Amino acid sequence: MYKLKENDFVCILTGAGISAESGIQTFRDGDGLWENHRVEDVATPEGFIKNPILVWKFYKERYAAALDAEPNPGHKALVDLEAMIPDKFFLITQNVDGLHRRAGSQNLVEMHGRLSACFCIKCAKHFQLTEINLKPALPHCPACGNYLRPDIVWFGEMPYHMDQILATIKKCTVFITIGTSGNVYPAASFMAEARKIGAVTITVNLEEPLNNQETQHFIKGKAGEILPGLVKDMTAELG
Repeated sequence: MYKLKENDFVCILTGAGISAESGIQTFRDGDGLWENHRVEDVATPEGFIKNPILVWKFYKERYAAALDAEPNPGHKALVDLEAMIPDKFFLITQNVDGLHRRAGSQNLVEMHGRLSACFCIKCAKHFQLTEINLKPALPHCPACGNYLRPDIVWFGEMPYHMDQILATIKKCTVFITIGTSGNVYPAASFMAEARKIGAVTITVNLEEPLNNQETQHFIKGKAGEILPGLVKDMTAELG
């Protein structure tokens, strides 16, 4: 396995696979359902307009499940890696459960938003869910009284932090994907972008992702079982 050097910059992309080991249900199954709901009903702006109460019910349940979950050894191994190379580490996650942040990751962007936050559809003010009254079926903005919506990037919307993500990928020398399917864009294109500039590419997953042709080192298995040893091995030559 590749050994990190002093001048390496590591960029990491995580997906649903790493959180599945903490008991968080994966993104969606093969028949297009998301936790037994049609994706169009709960994960699109149109679905929210049509039935905001259903959407809020869905995300309140997901938020509660995320609060009950705990970061696993995979999340913690990435915290350990960041501690060793704090200025040369960048973590991108597609997950919205907040487990990376709770584990202690610092240089982190949550490109698909956060279950723990929401914003007003009119005044656009953002709130943590701990700041609002979640008892109503449809929570209202404390500032202007209009509807709130979950701070989640839905299908058809632009992911957050894209300028920062693409700029950082351009300077990475090692790119690692963990628990990703390789079929959700634009995230699925990140490894190819890293490969273009000559970065070493590594994938950790239960099965080969759809974009595995961009991977130089594929490691099959659970992130929580593989990452602690992988991080130790990769950093063995660092001072």
